[in-house]
Amino acid sequence: MDSDREKLRRIFDQDPALYDQARPRYPEQLFDDLFALGGLEAGDAVLEVGCGTGQATSSLARRGCRVVCVEIGDGLASVARLNLAQFPNVEVVTCAFENWEPGTIAFSMVFAASSWHWLDPSVRYLKAASTLKSGGTLAIVSSAHAFPEGFDPFFTDIQQCYNAIGKGVDRWPPPRPDEVADEAADIERSGLFGEVRVRRYLWSVEYTAIEYIDLLNTYSDHRSMEPAKRDQLYAEIRRQIEARPGGRVRKHYLNILNVARLLRRPDR
Repeated sequence: MDSDREKLRRIFDQDPALYDQARPRYPEQLFDDLFALGGLEAGDAVLEVGCGTGQATSSLARRGCRVVCVEIGDGLASVARLNLAQFPNVEVVTCAFENWEPGTIAFSMVFAASSWHWLDPSVRYLKAASTLKSGGTLAIVSSAHAFPEGFDPFFTDIQQCYNAIGKGVDRWPPPRPDEVADEAADIERSGLFGEVRVRRYLWSVEYTAIEYIDLLNTYSDHRSMEPAKRDQLYAEIRRQIEARPGGRVRKHYLNILNVARLLRRPDR
């Protein structure tokens, strides 16, 4: 596995309580669509890859699914077990998905919310396909910072500070939400899955300066910054947000749901 990806995907485990507190949950409409597109019913077995602290898992469990969660982070998995203790139909396993052994369970769906891109590309589709029953589905939720028409100008203003510490982006503003690529082409290239259906969800949350900095501290690129540069960035973020009327910033999120049908198992 790429060493940088391996290092960064473990960084979320440094402060699982903050991750659980600061990261927003997913829209419930996404799960309504997931069940409809994936043909899921109460009692079906779902394998969730990278459950974090269980933000998405609870929506699956409340709808009656039996869920096995595979989470690489010890701390994240521990918080997930506490959060999901009310659901006897949920099991959280601490393990890297690439190394996990599924046993005899044949799952109706493999589900990954904001975690698929952290998995080894040479393993993830093969492993997912091998765990599914005939006719099963793969569901990938990708997540992105979103900048629709009329997005909060704070994000343009703060780019000067990112540039000053050498963390600027190549393109500003970024692509609009309808221009952000989905996972369909990558899924189909696997040769194991097809008939991909895609749904998009655009929504927003308002944050105080403290809340927004807490959120940034759950992102791998910010946690891995040199401390002096991160302190400089956060001081300017705090100054700009607290100087605004109301002292809040509005951040947009984009979730893209990709649901694909299993075409063949890798051992057939």
